[in-house]
Amino acid sequence: MGAWYWIGVGAGLGAAAGILLAGAVRTVVVVALAAAAGAGLGYGIDAWQPGGWGDIVAGVLGGALGSVGAVQIVRGALKRGGTRGGTAAIVAGVALVAAGIAWVPALGYLEALALPALAARLHRRAPERYAGLRTLARD
Repeated sequence: MGAWYWIGVGAGLGAAAGILLAGAVRTVVVVALAAAAGAGLGYGIDAWQPGGWGDIVAGVLGGALGSVGAVQIVRGALKRGGTRGGTAAIVAGVALVAAGIAWVPALGYLEALALPALAARLHRRAPERYAGLRTLARD
């Protein structure tokens, strides 16, 4: 395979690392840790030849974009009553699936770009919180 394949794998694995870290770590440090993990995965992607700068940059961008997308989804799940442990377990499973998808040609690129787009769509569609009937119960 050509360099485009390995760059896509780096982006996809970086996105998978971002998803995994979004379920396990607090929101503040997720993007930085995911970018670092993506850089490491991008560098070590090819066992017989260390990754070039394209693989490393793709891993960093994939990690950052994947974590931005996954943090939005995890935050929404926790806001709606999901437990931290259960959400982290589900997100870890999704991260493993995302890592597997990264090895399919061209899907690593798509994965790194689709996660932030999905998060933006979910953020726009999220309903605002209303007090509802709880305001009537104060009497």
